[in-house]
Amino acid sequence: MTLNNTPSSYGSVTKAFHWLTALLILTALPLGWIADTLAHAIYSATEAPSEDAIARAARLFSFHKTVGISVFFVALARIAWAIGQTKPGLLNADNKPEALAAETVHWLLYGSLVMVPLTGWVHHASTEGFAPILWPFGQNLPFVPKSLSLAEVTGALHGLFMWTLVGALGLHVAGALKHHVIDKDSTLRRMLPGRANAPQPPAQHHSALPLIAALAVWIAVLAAGWTTGKFTHDADDDVGAQLAQVQSDWQVQDGNLGITITQLGSPVTGAFKDWTAAITFDDPAEPGLAGSVDVTIAITSLGLGTVSDQAMGADFFDTAQFPTARFTAELFKTETGYEARGPLTIRDKSVDIVLPFGLDLQGDTATIQGDIVLNRLDFDIGASMPQEDSLAFAVTVGVQLTATRGQ
Repeated sequence: MTLNNTPSSYGSVTKAFHWLTALLILTALPLGWIADTLAHAIYSATEAPSEDAIARAARLFSFHKTVGISVFFVALARIAWAIGQTKPGLLNADNKPEALAAETVHWLLYGSLVMVPLTGWVHHASTEGFAPILWPFGQNLPFVPKSLSLAEVTGALHGLFMWTLVGALGLHVAGALKHHVIDKDSTLRRMLPGRANAPQPPAQHHSALPLIAALAVWIAVLAAGWTTGKFTHDADDDVGAQLAQVQSDWQVQDGNLGITITQLGSPVTGAFKDWTAAITFDDPAEPGLAGSVDVTIAITSLGLGTVSDQAMGADFFDTAQFPTARFTAELFKTETGYEARGPLTIRDKSVDIVLPFGLDLQGDTATIQGDIVLNRLDFDIGASMPQEDSLAFAVTVGVQLTATRGQ
C-alpha cells in the first residue's frame, strides 16, 4: 500500500486521516451530549446540585472541548494533504443523482469538520466559563473579545453545524453501506486498511454543483445561527428586575459593578447591568462623615458567562425570592482615603461591610474605584458547597463609576 492516492484507491496517509477523524468525532459527540445533559440536569434541578455533579459535568466538557479542537487540527491537516493528492474517482459516476449527492455530502463533511470545532472554540474564548481546555493554550483567542453576544451567536452556530455534521456523517455511512451491501462494489473497501483490488473508475466529470449545494447549506446554517443567537441575546437583555429611578445629589454617568468568582480553580468574571445609586457627598476638610449612598442591584441582570443561569438558582442568589440586593452605607473620609460603611443585603442576609475606595474629585465630577472580597457563605450563597473544591469562598466585588454633581 502506497502513501499517496491513485486514481482508483486511497493511500495510507489518507486512510489514517479518515479513521483518526472518525475516532475523534465518535469520541467528541457523545462526550458533548452527556456533558450537556448533565448541565441541563444541574440547571433545572429543584434541589441544589452537588459538587461532584458540577465537577463531573465540567470534566466532561473539558474533554469534549479538547477532543473537538483536536478534530479541528486534524481536519486542517487532512484538507492540506488532500489538496495535493489525486482523488479516486467515484465507482458510480454513471448514476448522476447519486454521484451529486455523494460529492455534496463530502463537501458538507469537510466544511463541518472545520466549522463545528471552530465555532465551539470561539464560543469558549468569548465567554467566561468553568470548563477549561485541557491544554496550556487556547483558553483565549486573538481578536476574540469576551462578549456575551458573540458567545450566544457562536454557541448557536456550534449546535447547528454539529447537526449538519451528524446529518452528513449519517448520509456518508449510509452511502458506504449501500455500496458495500447492495451494490457490492469496492467503494468501502478502498478506505479499509490494507491493499484493496479496486477496479478502475469510469470516466467522469466533476462539476461545481455539489460545492454550490454545500455552500447553500452553510449559508442557511450561518443565517439561522446568527438569528437564533441574536434573538437569545436580545431576550436575555430584557430579563431582569426593573429598578425605579432614584433621586440623587450625584448622577452616575458611567459605571461598572463587577464580580469575580473562582470555579474549579479558574476565575469567572461578570458584571451587573442594572443598578441604581442615590449618592450624597461633600468632601470635608478633615476626616469624618462625608455623605451616604444607597445602592440597589438587579441580581437578574448579572452576566457571569456560562454559569449565569446557575447563579440565579435557589442555592445561590435565589432570584425567584430575592431579585435585588441592597447596600446602604455612610461615606467617610479617613486619614488615608475613603470608605463606605454599612450593611450589604443579599438574599435574606445582611452583613456590615467596609468598602475602601479611591476618589478623584475634579470640580463637580467624581471618579470612584474600589473593591472588596466577600465570603459567599456569609450570605448563604452556595450553602450546599461547604468546601472550595468547586466554588471558592472568596468573591471579589469591584465598583468603578463616574458621577457629576446635580445642579
